[in-house]
Amino acid sequence: MLLTFLWSMILCFTFFQYFREKHFKSELVNAQLQLYNHKLLTLVEDGSPYEDFIALEEKPFDDLRISIIATTGTVIFDNTLSVDSLDNHSHRPEIVATMKNGDAYHAGRQSASDGRDYFYSATRGDRVIVRTAIPYSDLLKELLRPDSTFIFVMICISLAMSVLVFFATRRLGENIERLNRFAAKAETGESFDEEESFPNDELGSISNHIVQLYAQWQQTIKDRDIAHEARLREEQEKIRIKQQLTNNINHELKTPVASIQVCLETLLSGINLTEEKRQELIERCYTNNERLRRLLEDVSLITRMESGSQLIGKETVNINSIIDEISDELNIMPEDERLYLHADFNEQVVMNGNLSLIGSIFRNLTENAIAYSGGKNIFITLMENNEDSCLISFEDDGRGVEEDQLPRLFERFYRVDKGRSRRMGGTGLGLAIVKHAVQFHGGNVSVTNRAKGGLRFEFSLKK
Repeated sequence: MLLTFLWSMILCFTFFQYFREKHFKSELVNAQLQLYNHKLLTLVEDGSPYEDFIALEEKPFDDLRISIIATTGTVIFDNTLSVDSLDNHSHRPEIVATMKNGDAYHAGRQSASDGRDYFYSATRGDRVIVRTAIPYSDLLKELLRPDSTFIFVMICISLAMSVLVFFATRRLGENIERLNRFAAKAETGESFDEEESFPNDELGSISNHIVQLYAQWQQTIKDRDIAHEARLREEQEKIRIKQQLTNNINHELKTPVASIQVCLETLLSGINLTEEKRQELIERCYTNNERLRRLLEDVSLITRMESGSQLIGKETVNINSIIDEISDELNIMPEDERLYLHADFNEQVVMNGNLSLIGSIFRNLTENAIAYSGGKNIFITLMENNEDSCLISFEDDGRGVEEDQLPRLFERFYRVDKGRSRRMGGTGLGLAIVKHAVQFHGGNVSVTNRAKGGLRFEFSLKK
């Protein structure tokens, strides 16, 4: 196979070089004729008598046929044939090419006028075309014939290379066979023959890999066991988190449920209450019911992201539109509760994701800023945007939190100010939802205190 490939490559190169040299020699002949054509064309274009030049000027080749042809194809002059006997030359290959390129040559075309084979070279001026032609004599054929010495040298080199390839491949084949037997022993777990030597080359490197095959197999078994243990620990951690979540939910449910029960018992007891007091109890029931509803929705969302993320659908989402919606929602809030949104998005950010989850990222951060920051402004900035991902920062100008509390902000049910959080109706799951939604979209989220006050959330989303 290697010899076939080698000879195929050599033959292709030889044929290429053969035709290239033939073309090169044709170019040389054409160059000499073009010099003569240009001299004659200058006389014709200037209106000078050119017959004396044709008769007396030394020609580059003997028996040179000279024709002067109008750009319409009509032969004006021919030094060998009567112009009356010549038809229109506008369709001759060398004339067509000259009209297009300014000059051209055509090797080995038979003349329709006298039946002889000629080498044609033509040059175009403003009004006429000068064409010279050399009949294919023995001298011209010898001049255009490629050098056969090159082919002989290539054949000799090819024979020498074939001999070298034969011995090289035979030695390589023997070494590969030895290596194959060695690999078979390694795969079956047989003892290794360490005294068996291999060549100090690429084959030796392959041999070393095979020698390590059994050790790698053992390491693979160990890695499998470690991975299995890690999966078990991960499952146990999930169970622990679910138990913790259940306990936290139970704890969070107690307060609103107890409050609703007290209010309802008071209303049902038949005690004579004023209309104002009755309305207060009903509103308290409604407020706690809303808190329960939001808590159940947040728990359901987190559970869905953890357990059924593959079932969450994705679509084309425009983040700029989400920010515009939040801005509109802030604008209709009461003046004393309103925060002013400043968005620095210098381009459209479109990605494949879940519209509800991406919206929950911005809305939970916004609600968190409204409820706890104590600031008046929100800054949303597009820090980086490319084909694969985007990086966004969300900041407020509030009071921030203590540094030691920053790592715990994304924990479920963690509150910096528990009393104030419950009064504001928070579930304690907002930032946990932000973290899970960002991770669902292949990104990461972090939080730091701003130097000028307030919190800075920075998160990435894969498109």
